[in-house]
Amino acid sequence: MDLSRRIEDSITKVSKAIFPNTTNHYDTLFGGTALKWMDEVSFITATRFTRQKVVTVSSSRVDFKKSIPAGTIAELVGKVKMIGKSSIVVGVDIYLEDMYSDSRELAVHGDFTFVAIDDNKKPINIEKHLPV
Repeated sequence: MDLSRRIEDSITKVSKAIFPNTTNHYDTLFGGTALKWMDEVSFITATRFTRQKVVTVSSSRVDFKKSIPAGTIAELVGKVKMIGKSSIVVGVDIYLEDMYSDSRELAVHGDFTFVAIDDNKKPINIEKHLPV
């Protein structure tokens, strides 16, 4: 499988309804919940791409461009952005959707870096270990 196809096949999309139990005192999505969801989606994306054990090593700047109010839908989309020797960077966007219209806009973006590891938790070369 070629690299561009592998990247396309690893794109991960998860939709969440924003209920009161995920909001803060402003009735918008709690930032910690958004970060948790983003890390999970990026982990799934990295795992689908490498089909190896991966661990989060960092998250770069996360931009909260628009608050996500209760009663809306959030769609998280994870996509591989960069592949290094043993690391992979996954970008995650959270789109805000109104439940009762076609309104959709980018609300949050962040990049998450993972390292592929072996059974001894040592970094491994991603390309050497990609399934064919």
